[in-house]
Amino acid sequence: MGDELEIGFRWLPHGLGLLVPARQSAGAAGLDLVAALAEDEVRVLAPGERALVPCGFAMALPDGFEAQVRPRSGLAARHGVTVLNSPGTIDSDYRGEVQVILINLGQEPFAVRRGERIAQMVVAPVVAARFSIKEVLDATERGSGGFGSTGRG
Repeated sequence: MGDELEIGFRWLPHGLGLLVPARQSAGAAGLDLVAALAEDEVRVLAPGERALVPCGFAMALPDGFEAQVRPRSGLAARHGVTVLNSPGTIDSDYRGEVQVILINLGQEPFAVRRGERIAQMVVAPVVAARFSIKEVLDATERGSGGFGSTGRG
């Protein structure tokens, strides 16, 4: 394992007692996020329904980094539950609660309970970009070919 990035982390009252986001294997890129619902709360997502699910913590990403909130493949494959705005971006200057927008694209209602792994978060470097206005862009083999222009749809 290479160098690790230290990220400031603070539990919110409703997140106390949950597991800190963590990788589930040595080669995993994502850190699992869990639902910070009340012990007795069950949030049921009907087919087609979406919900904002709290994770019970705030964090301080270093400048030059972002966190991407992504679906968990098992939830998507088995239940049709995914992250609506995937990947959701958490900017380095955000200090509010991390939350996940889940949507049920499956055929059956899906119940979310406290401590259930609902998404994964990947921390990545950000390149600061700016546009430079040009009258002519450099030519490429692809040119202006759009959707499906480089092969089968």
